[in-house]
Amino acid sequence: MENIAGSKKTRRRLQRQVSRKYQMNKKGDRYCKTGNLIKSEKRLLRINHRLTNIRANHVHQATAAIIKRKPSFICLEDLNVQGMMKNKHLSEKVQEQNLYEFRRQIEYKANWAKITVVIADRWYPSSKTCIKCGYMKKDLNLSDRTYVCPYCGNVIDRDFQAAMNLKRYGEAELFQSAS
Repeated sequence: MENIAGSKKTRRRLQRQVSRKYQMNKKGDRYCKTGNLIKSEKRLLRINHRLTNIRANHVHQATAAIIKRKPSFICLEDLNVQGMMKNKHLSEKVQEQNLYEFRRQIEYKANWAKITVVIADRWYPSSKTCIKCGYMKKDLNLSDRTYVCPYCGNVIDRDFQAAMNLKRYGEAELFQSAS
């Protein structure tokens, strides 16, 4: 991805600058827009458009790369985005990722390429289920990045395990729909 961190920093600086200019040009209860304020707002708007375009380009490239592999199916997890938006530590990152747009593009590109898309239930325990023995660990926190199965001793990366479980879920759903 392009230099998104530098653009974010520039955006924050410009936002503070515009805010200060509004406060300096306040006359009573009204704001007076000067030429410099208008120029700063245009610069801020350009930075926002640039960030939006970088994110949209990234989503297009990622979805196109997935579809180009021509998988037999794609399994996506139905995430609780509203719940994640309530978490103050996650909300900004989730908002930037534009997850709905990613899902929408995967669905339409997969439909165009005749690839089946399976949506896993929001409550499917993809990260909590051991891929070797099927044991479901109830007390798994988001901070636990490796999964250690207390039943069989399997140690595996949590995200890789979730991907494998989603693959199995997708295969099972396709098998059920075929029969």
